[in-house]
Amino acid sequence: MCALNRIIVPLLFGVIGTAILLSLGTWQMQRLEWKRGILNEIETRIDGAPEPLPTMIDPTEQKYQPVSLFGVYGDGEVHVLVSVKRRGAGYRVIAPFITDTGRTVLVDRGFVDLEDKDAIRRLGDTEILGNLHWPDDRNSSTPENDTAKNIWFARDVGALAEKLGTEPLLVIARQETPADQGIMPLPVSTEGIPNDHLQYAITWFSLAAVWTLMTAVYIARTMRAQKGPEL
Repeated sequence: MCALNRIIVPLLFGVIGTAILLSLGTWQMQRLEWKRGILNEIETRIDGAPEPLPTMIDPTEQKYQPVSLFGVYGDGEVHVLVSVKRRGAGYRVIAPFITDTGRTVLVDRGFVDLEDKDAIRRLGDTEILGNLHWPDDRNSSTPENDTAKNIWFARDVGALAEKLGTEPLLVIARQETPADQGIMPLPVSTEGIPNDHLQYAITWFSLAAVWTLMTAVYIARTMRAQKGPEL
């Protein structure tokens, strides 16, 4: 009875702790499935049939809306400093686009290397397939834009529209016809949306296993100590 009294508290502590850790792991698995569903919805939205440009702007409802535009690029462009895997640092080229219906919107044409910042771009009649987007590039550590050198650090749709004289609508180009061979399109995708719930679940389940093992080791040592040294 004395031995049982000595292990009852650590046993309960171990069982409760393991149950909590397992429940946290299970919750993360549920979050994983929820996040996968959200990402699937976004991917379906991105790859959907093109729609006309909206007349009333609603960033929440229209984010990732696929669109098709025909028109010409206007004068001027803005360069947003970015880094692309396997390419390194460069710039996103944001330019005004005048549609055949008379509207002027922003188009993110894609990526150019640092040395091509001020290269001459292809203009003229252009068809664009892309997606509406309101990027959330800026955070507390983002530098202020260097407008004197035309080097921006975030795609602030309102500021870009004011700078280039367009509506506050940004289209991220997926395909440009005819293509400008000097620009690599960077279409919107779910690649940059984190989904770390599986790693979190593995962490919680691993902690549950460690917690259980430590509890078992402690109880075993306690039981051996109660028996005393063997003769």
